[in-house]
Amino acid sequence: MRIMGLDYGDKTIGVAISDVLGLTAQSKGVIRRKNLTEDFIKLQDYLEEYQITEIVVGFPINMNGTLGPRVEKTNQFVNFLRKRVDIPVNLWDERLTTVAAERVLLEADLSRSKRKDVIDAVAAALILQGYLDLKNRKKNKEKRGKSI
Repeated sequence: MRIMGLDYGDKTIGVAISDVLGLTAQSKGVIRRKNLTEDFIKLQDYLEEYQITEIVVGFPINMNGTLGPRVEKTNQFVNFLRKRVDIPVNLWDERLTTVAAERVLLEADLSRSKRKDVIDAVAAALILQGYLDLKNRKKNKEKRGKSI
């Protein structure tokens, strides 16, 4: 069971993939966006190579809980995906993931140009890791409830 995390942007799509146990997220790179069809063709390579069973897309919510300016484009992308894959496509609140990704890359002492190249992939990993953590907490809570 592998889950794919995506950070959908205007110019790139950051891609991250979970390990087979669904515990950790690893950045896999970025896709330079062209159009929905060509973007999907590139995503299919990841879907097939890693045998993805679920997709999580970062959802651009503002800090105050309102919907951000990229919501419409993200919804179009998610609907496009849902029509073409037979696996769940879920949304995940991506607030502060780009800020956190920038911090991680600054701490790694990457130059500005290198940060620009990988920030969306790191953001995708943070989106996916948050989703995995919640999913695993729920799973552990259910196990504890059954053992009582």
